Amino acid sequence: MARPGYVCPAHIIEAARQREPLPVAVVAAHSPLALESARRAQDMGVMEPVLVGDQDVIHRLADSMDWDLNDVQIVPAADDADAARRAVALARSGEVGALMKGHLHTDTLLLAALDKRLGLRTGRRFTHAFHLTIPGWKDLILSDCAVNIAPNVDTKLDIIRNAVDLAHALGNANPKVAILSCTEEVTERVQSAMDAAELTRRCAAGAVQGAVVFGPLAFDLAISDEAVRIKGFEGNPVAGRADILVVPSIETGNALFKTMVHFLGATAAGVVLGALVPILLTSRADPPEARIASAAIARLLVPEGWEGAPHKNDRPEGLHA
Repeated sequence: MARPGYVCPAHIIEAARQREPLPVAVVAAHSPLALESARRAQDMGVMEPVLVGDQDVIHRLADSMDWDLNDVQIVPAADDADAARRAVALARSGEVGALMKGHLHTDTLLLAALDKRLGLRTGRRFTHAFHLTIPGWKDLILSDCAVNIAPNVDTKLDIIRNAVDLAHALGNANPKVAILSCTEEVTERVQSAMDAAELTRRCAAGAVQGAVVFGPLAFDLAISDEAVRIKGFEGNPVAGRADILVVPSIETGNALFKTMVHFLGATAAGVVLGALVPILLTSRADPPEARIASAAIARLLVPEGWEGAPHKNDRPEGLHA
C-alpha cells in the first residue's frame, strides 16, 4: 500500500513558532529517522534538540545528511538505558523541557521516567494521548493508546484529566469527551459501559473541570451526526461532536489509531502526559511529521515563559502508572 501524504497540523505548528524553541532531549538519537525529525523540527523553529546517544553514530549520520552539529548539544550515552537515564536527568535539572523518543523501546524510556527516586513523577498517573490530524476532518485526541493496558475507573479518570489538559493547551477551552464502549447502553454485561457510566457521574460531580464528559458511547455515536439522528441521541452534549475519545483498553486504542493512520492518512502526534515534562512518544516507524507535530504540541504544553523546571523534592512518591 502506498504511503499516505502525512501533514503536520499547520495551526499547531504556527502557534508553537510564536514561542521560543523548547530544548528537547532526543533519547537514543542515533538513527536516521530520529535525526531527520530533530533537524526538521529545529528548522521549523519548534524545538532546540539535545541529542542523547551514541555520539559516534550521531556524528556519522549527521555528516551523511549535511547537518552541522557545531551548535547542537550532544550527550554521549553507553546504551539505550543509559540514554534514557541521562535524558531524564536533563529534564529533572531543567536543562530540557521535554523528551522525545528516538530509536529505543518505549519500556526502556518509561522505566527511567517512572523511577521513584530519579524519575519524572508528579503525583498524577502517566497516560498517553495521540493528537490526530485527519485530512478532511477535524482533529481528535485519542487516549490511552500506549501506556495503560487495561485501565480501571480511577486510571481512566486520570486519562480524561490529562487529555483535557492537552485540549486546553491546544486552545479548546471546553472539549467534549466521549468515553467509548461497544454500546451506548449501561449494562452489567459490558464492563467498559459500566466504567463509562461511573466516569460520567464522577465528572458531572466535578472530578474533571473544563470539559463535557459522557459515556458510554459507541464509536459511531461519538463522531457521526447521522448515527446520532438514526439512534435518537439528539440533545446529547457529546454525541456526534466528540473532541476527545477515551478508549476502554490499549488494544482498542492501538487498533483505532493505526487504522486512522494507515487508512485515513492521519498524522498521530503522541505524548505521555502526567510527567514532570511532556514525553513525546511515537512509534519508531512513524514518519517525521508525527514527531515534528509532537514537538510542537510539547511547546504548547510547556508554559510560555518556561525557563527550566528543576526537580522539587516535595513531589508525591509511590504512585504507579
